[in-house]
Amino acid sequence: MATVALEAKNREKCGTGSARSERRSGFIPCVVYGDKKEAEAICISRDLLNRYVRKSNFFSTVFEISCLKEKKQKLVAKDIQFHPVTDQPLHIDFMRVGKGSKVSVRVPLAFVNELASPGLKSGGVLNVLAHEIDVVCDPESIPDRIEIDLTGFEFHHTVHAQDVKLPEGINLPANGKNFTIATVVAPTIMKKEETAEEATTEATAGAAAPAS
Repeated sequence: MATVALEAKNREKCGTGSARSERRSGFIPCVVYGDKKEAEAICISRDLLNRYVRKSNFFSTVFEISCLKEKKQKLVAKDIQFHPVTDQPLHIDFMRVGKGSKVSVRVPLAFVNELASPGLKSGGVLNVLAHEIDVVCDPESIPDRIEIDLTGFEFHHTVHAQDVKLPEGINLPANGKNFTIATVVAPTIMKKEETAEEATTEATAGAAAPAS
């Protein structure tokens, strides 16, 4: 994955009042931490950040920020706060990525080969419960996305995180293997027909049963 360069400036003051002043000036307060180094308070243009924060791969993008003490330092976004009304970013935490270290990042999922799924071809619906997945890897190996192949998926087929085929060198965190990502759901009409058939079968069996 290519590294994205961000222009930034150091924050001379910290605190709520300073942060509000920066936001009024069109900047978003940020903090950079990690790699056993002192935290650095910076701010980045709101217009610049808005080019990236809405993208699905924001948390799996590697950044370089211009004003830091250590040049060419690799960073990943770990947390972002949004305004509850305007939905504009209020604050972002960036984590330094040391050389040779592993990072836990959120990577978008992409579902492919829908036409090769018998369940979907028959009118089923792919019920997606998770559009992203947390993985652990070298920062230089962060994938843009992870694909889930739907070939052969019938009705009620369920995909769990542990079933996802990951690229070499990419692993799931220890606590992130058992959640459900997606399932192929039968169409509503078919469900109603199945329910009606079951009801008819039960009624017929009841009528045929000898009286006690």
